[in-house]
Amino acid sequence: MKQAVRTSRPVFAALAAMTLSAVLSGCQPDEAPVAPDPSPQDVFFFDRLSKLCGKAYSGQMVSDQAVDADMADRPMIVHVANCSQSEIQIPFHVGPSESEGADGAWDRSRTWIITRTEDGDKTGLRLKHRHRHEDGSLDSSTNYGGDTASQGTAGRQEFPVDDESIALFKAEGLDQSVTNIWAVEVSAPGTDDARFAYELRRPPVSETEEGRLFRVEFDLTQPVPAPPPPWGD
Repeated sequence: MKQAVRTSRPVFAALAAMTLSAVLSGCQPDEAPVAPDPSPQDVFFFDRLSKLCGKAYSGQMVSDQAVDADMADRPMIVHVANCSQSEIQIPFHVGPSESEGADGAWDRSRTWIITRTEDGDKTGLRLKHRHRHEDGSLDSSTNYGGDTASQGTAGRQEFPVDDESIALFKAEGLDQSVTNIWAVEVSAPGTDDARFAYELRRPPVSETEEGRLFRVEFDLTQPVPAPPPPWGD
């Protein structure tokens, strides 16, 4: 008759500890996923633009091309009027010239519309322009713009012209606009010289041309009373 093999208590305790450790290590919850850093577009759109919602700011044209001479001395107001989680509407109001006087009419035909777009797991921004006549009807040149082609920065987003807009421009005889690139800039909150800027630029088609540049800037440090709604709203 064979004698039973006895296992010493220290060895048994060590084996038990190893088994328990293996069991516990397999039961530990997974580590919480690390949230990705917000994209420049998230910071630009949700943080900076949304903080301006409901406020209006005065500004002026800062570019100096002759084609825009009529707007050089006109007061301007931008109003971040309507905001949601996916869209922000920004009416752009242009006042009378100095020669027209303070009682001159304001042009309330333009609204810039910035929306979030999604293409699979890629998120971007879209800029569109809505143009209306004083009676509220849409202009024949409206809903043009483009989508961001890159992440840009938290302070500046660029929108190259899209195919829909190119077709519209050609139909309207505006072939010079088929290479448009728009940009919107928003300074970080609390910046001493915080500003909102809208820009249109177009590369020159030849060495003898200067290209196109239209740029307006608005002082975000001093809100002004909100203007009347844009035409048609």
